[in-house]
Amino acid sequence: MYDISLDNFQGPMDLLLHLIKIKKMNILDIKLEVIIDEYLNYIKKLEDMNLNIASSYLVMASELIEIKSRMLLPTKEEEGEEEDLKENLVNRLIEYEKYKNMVPEFRRLEDERSNFLTKSPSSILEFKEDTNYKSDLTMEDLISAYKKFLERIEEEKPINTKITKKEISVHDQITKIREKFKFQKRINFLDLFESFKKDYVIANFLAILEMSSKREIKIIQDKNFDNIICEVIE
Repeated sequence: MYDISLDNFQGPMDLLLHLIKIKKMNILDIKLEVIIDEYLNYIKKLEDMNLNIASSYLVMASELIEIKSRMLLPTKEEEGEEEDLKENLVNRLIEYEKYKNMVPEFRRLEDERSNFLTKSPSSILEFKEDTNYKSDLTMEDLISAYKKFLERIEEEKPINTKITKKEISVHDQITKIREKFKFQKRINFLDLFESFKKDYVIANFLAILEMSSKREIKIIQDKNFDNIICEVIE
């Protein structure tokens, strides 16, 4: 008897692989009649317990019953068909196991992806010079300000950190910045940052650049080393 439920498996192929594993068999050399009996007994047990069984498990059960019936009542004409059914099942199990073994690698890649922030592509025409808006501030000045942020982040980094999969959207940051400009038309560049966490700073910095490129705000610095001011363009 098994003390397991269907929630532990991703489908009938997963259940079959589990049964092969606990019987310590090689997929290429499995005793199909044993695995079929184990699978059907397991499904029968769930039915006796009045548990809901996904249709995919029942479809596989009917397929295994067909294979078993051909094994019990072989004829010269059906021997070839029986071998084809067995070979097809074994090939599907091998293919499924390959994909199943790739899952840990996909999860690792997903974790790595969470460390990167991306920006939606934009047209180069957005950066065309606007004759109504002039600024002596260069991209180097903004990058310099960004580097100062990174230095402050490093100084304030906690001893213990916790990695989260939650991504910060540039679009969401633009919305938040617009809310701030509803109450003030001019805001110090540094005051637009509520946190010094790396992912937040990157997203917020990209949001400011995008708003500037779309002529929503202008970025002003009266003199070298003065505070950088962001102002709404009416």
